[in-house]
Amino acid sequence: MSGVVTLFSSLCSKMASRLLCRQIFSSVRRAVVPPAATGVRHMAVGGVPTDEEQATGLEKRELDAKKAGIADPFSMEINTTPPGTRDSPCQVPSIYERRLVGCVCEEDATYIQWMWLEKGDAQRCECGHWFQLQGVTPPGAAEAH
Repeated sequence: MSGVVTLFSSLCSKMASRLLCRQIFSSVRRAVVPPAATGVRHMAVGGVPTDEEQATGLEKRELDAKKAGIADPFSMEINTTPPGTRDSPCQVPSIYERRLVGCVCEEDATYIQWMWLEKGDAQRCECGHWFQLQGVTPPGAAEAH
């Protein structure tokens, strides 16, 4: 029985030494290999990218337009103008062939009269106000060509 105990204790000491060597080797390897060599971008190495660096699609077009000085790149601001006439309709900017337009027909109206405005001739609202779609070059379109 004493031979079995001796064999078991020698196996345990070999396993413990292997585990200890493996732990020492991995901690030394972590200390020697810099984080940049692993291919992972860490904040300490390259920093956090800015909004301009990581923006894509519509967000990039919006940021580029605002940088160029266009405050409302998608013409989303509410435009209040005097009522348009057939000879001088209210010009509505749009980058598309049609746009949804809301008309508050009377000053104290509690609802909005919505209508689709098509590109081309001026169109009349039910109240008599005239609107015309004005073509606008979308932000970033000149860069795409």
